Amino acid sequence: MLRSQTGQNAQQHIHDKLIEKAKEYLTTTNLSVSEIAYQLGFEYSQSFNKLFKKKTSQTPMEFKQTFN
Repeated sequence: MLRSQTGQNAQQHIHDKLIEKAKEYLTTTNLSVSEIAYQLGFEYSQSFNKLFKKKTSQTPMEFKQTFN
């Protein structure tokens, strides 16, 4: 049903929501990338970095620096 409504499977939808939340944290808090990763439920910050870069073509730090 989700795929018919959004064109995405559940995992893709969840990843997009996680990246949206990560961008919010990166731009509105002073949390480190590792703290944000753990806040979003990632066991390893490297997994978060990899997903973020895959979805945005930037690392979380590169994204954060564009707002400083």
